[in-house]
Amino acid sequence: MSIKIYNSLTSKKEEFKPLKEGVVKMYVCGPTVYDVSHIGHLRAAYVFDVIRRYLECREFKVTFVRNITDIDDKIIKKAQQELDEDNEGLNDKVKEVAEKYTRLYEEDMQSFGIKDPDIQPKATEHIQDMISMIRTLIDKDMAYASDGDVYFSVRNFPGYGKLSHQSVDQMAEGVRKAQETNKRDPLDFALWKKAKPGEPYWESPWGNGRPGWHIECSVMSTNYLDSTFDIHGGGRDLIFPHHENEIAQAEAATGKPFANCWIHNGLLTVEKEKMAKSLGNFVTIKEILEKYHPDVLKIFFLQAHYASTMDFSWQKMEEAKKAYERILIFLDKAEKISGDKDGTEVIGSFKEQFMEAMDDDFNTAKALAVLFDRINKCNKLFESDEEDKDSMIRSAFENIKEIANVFGLTFLKKENKISDSEIEEKIELRLKYKKEKNFKAADEVRDQLLALGIVLEDAKDGNTVWRADL
Repeated sequence: MSIKIYNSLTSKKEEFKPLKEGVVKMYVCGPTVYDVSHIGHLRAAYVFDVIRRYLECREFKVTFVRNITDIDDKIIKKAQQELDEDNEGLNDKVKEVAEKYTRLYEEDMQSFGIKDPDIQPKATEHIQDMISMIRTLIDKDMAYASDGDVYFSVRNFPGYGKLSHQSVDQMAEGVRKAQETNKRDPLDFALWKKAKPGEPYWESPWGNGRPGWHIECSVMSTNYLDSTFDIHGGGRDLIFPHHENEIAQAEAATGKPFANCWIHNGLLTVEKEKMAKSLGNFVTIKEILEKYHPDVLKIFFLQAHYASTMDFSWQKMEEAKKAYERILIFLDKAEKISGDKDGTEVIGSFKEQFMEAMDDDFNTAKALAVLFDRINKCNKLFESDEEDKDSMIRSAFENIKEIANVFGLTFLKKENKISDSEIEEKIELRLKYKKEKNFKAADEVRDQLLALGIVLEDAKDGNTVWRADL
């Protein structure tokens, strides 16, 4: 089976063929660290975490690079807000802000089980490399210096617009003419920005300044993955201008194709509006953690194709929680089964169905449906007289755990506030009350356990099983 991926560059689904057999080089745009992350950022990180995990499951050797933008107008603005009006100590404050929110971002990713990138370069660590690429672009007449700034000359790059599928003339119609006076053309974009008084800066042939945002990713991706690499990923909102500009810079500098396949995840909305800090409608990662197990949000994300827009609501999170509980209940019951894990596949080729769904442009919604279909069939087996049912259930248990790893689901349980032996004692007491037909007392025991985060479930055979609530 081959993997097919929708390539934003060609606007079609293509068979994935890495440059080197069995090896995948992949770059994903990381955060600009000026504030806490919201779950829109997390969706993007999770999408590419799942893609990476699945490629590794398919036995590709993946080199995964995700950058940190630690110098940017937004970071400087945040630092200025935390200082006095005279901006004294701005350089140190900018560094402090970037380090703080880098740390918080990394903590958020770890709390949700997002795998660390193989390489996580920071923009400020590659300033000289950026200066070098800018000099190359100027030498090739693809860029020009103007009063301390440097701009990329869009009309000098013939392929500009090929990712966003726009012509230069179409873009020009939507650009105001009265823009930065240092530009030769309103479409041109900054490669190097002249430093304003008090701002952080680096020395360059064009004067003190700092790099533009777009040049950072062109440099860091090609530095670690070569001039041409397999996959570039990011949010759909980055297609233009960020990714379009990345292509122009890199290909103009190297003379080689940049990324062969472009994957873009859909945005996360709230009541049909993009989740954004500027709109004040974002939900932080810590808010989610206060209410739900990280796996619940992953189930919510998995229910839609990565490229589709998702609308967030707390009601949908409750639905995802119930779906996740179904998996937990099955795993708790199946774990106690001692059947042969290589049991006969009477239920059907579960793993093949899962891989078929994921091979089709990483269709997690379809793959998740396959998983729940298997659980439903196994739940019927628990109550059946099927001779080989223990082996089939155990086989399903092992397969689901393997699939869970692709989805980054941990199934880690909270530490109970009450010991297992105390729970069993409460269950025995409740059973005693039920036999005595003292149902009020039995319900009180159940409610006491529920208050401690323990859910009781009565089986058809009269036995009671328990599990920790989410």
